[in-house]
Amino acid sequence: MSIIIIGAGIMGTTFATLAKELAPNLDIMILERLDNAGAGNSWAFNNAGTGHEANCELNYTPVDGEVISVEKALKIHAQFNVAKQFWAYLVEQGAIKEPTTFINQTKHCTLVSESAIEELKLRFEEMSAHHFFEHMRYSEDFDEIKSWIPFTMEGRPHYEKMAATAIETGTDVNFGALTQQMAEHAVQNLGVNIEYGTHVKRAHRSPTGRWVISADRNGTAVEYRADVLFVGAGGGAFPLLKKSHLPFRNRYAGFPVGGRFLQAPISEEQARQYKAKTYGKAEVGAPPMSVPHLDLRAVDGKYYLLFGPFASFKPLLEKGRGFLDYLGSMRLHDIPGLLNVALRHSHLVRYLISETFKGEKSMFEELERFAPGMSKRFDWKPIEAGQRVQIIKDRDLQMGTEILVSKDKTYGTLLGASPGASVSPEVMLRCLEQMLPTVFTNEEARIKMKRIFPEDDLNTLINDPDRYREIRDAVNKQLGITRQ
Repeated sequence: MSIIIIGAGIMGTTFATLAKELAPNLDIMILERLDNAGAGNSWAFNNAGTGHEANCELNYTPVDGEVISVEKALKIHAQFNVAKQFWAYLVEQGAIKEPTTFINQTKHCTLVSESAIEELKLRFEEMSAHHFFEHMRYSEDFDEIKSWIPFTMEGRPHYEKMAATAIETGTDVNFGALTQQMAEHAVQNLGVNIEYGTHVKRAHRSPTGRWVISADRNGTAVEYRADVLFVGAGGGAFPLLKKSHLPFRNRYAGFPVGGRFLQAPISEEQARQYKAKTYGKAEVGAPPMSVPHLDLRAVDGKYYLLFGPFASFKPLLEKGRGFLDYLGSMRLHDIPGLLNVALRHSHLVRYLISETFKGEKSMFEELERFAPGMSKRFDWKPIEAGQRVQIIKDRDLQMGTEILVSKDKTYGTLLGASPGASVSPEVMLRCLEQMLPTVFTNEEARIKMKRIFPEDDLNTLINDPDRYREIRDAVNKQLGITRQ
């Protein structure tokens, strides 16, 4: 069976690696628009690099009055622990030589001001009662919080009322480095072929039932054929879906959202001093994507602080692609959905427009509110992050991700953005189960599955504390993550 994957980012590369690990006889080719794997949204500074497992993100635990919902947080935490199993397997196999090239232990903290202390306390009480978050700590003591996250507290007056939670075993993940190493392993050891510089223009079914992929490769028109097609091309998945003639294509449209960060290089000593990702609380009425956070980043042996995000509305499918690509992805039947989003989510539209025109002065003022004194302490500069295309489904805006698979299981794609790369192995595993179900009936594949994923059942991880701890501790040891 021949499979073509469009996009050599974290999703497409994970799909290819998993598929070949489980079924070595598959013929797999990846077509990538850029010149390297992981060079798009997966690249280190096109995302915040947080290993999302709901340790510190308030938007994963919405509060309604005195009731807090933790279901989403539990699912994301379980998914990330499935992801860590896959990455630990790659380290064990020597596909990744050193875990610190892509994953580094980084404290995950949440910091709120006086008005949100009760909410954070409620969140802590609910979450720390579950075995996923049993090591979460809570404090309202200024000095203790300062010991956790000194850069965010040093410029604040001692009398200011704050509250914080901390989990020591959080992570910073360089998804670009991870993707590159996976791609090298897939090519050198698994027999995957990657064609770089290949911009796919269209994919359609031939009369024989195979997929025909038309592309431009370094200025030359080329054509590929495959039995199965998976599109993991980020925002580029939308125009290909529209041209696929699949019956569900008309239900979906794309709503692009860009982002910027403030970035500052720091020394190794300063990195040891901070070593945290600190998430705050979004302003009232602001969307989840606006949650401010100050992050330590480890990239290629160097250290940086990242603050943001500062959202923007740019009608682009992907960073480096033009407006005409986005316009070309639109159809007349998409217009009512866009108008509906503009009306029903007018606050989001206004927010994105205001953020788009926010200058450096306003960005630094926001940094000062979050961490007083920080804007003058380091050499900050604004950087552009990646483009995320949110889903408009049945004329309404969706903030999550969705796997779409055709009825005949020959076409699959992933739409949406959050929590994205952090849960890519678990999401791609579910995609494989839908698209290639016969792979999982093979006894050798089932044995290999257990080696890669000792426990991939989310409900077991959520409901069986002993099994979760067993898996967590073994995987964390392999990845160099320890309780301190």
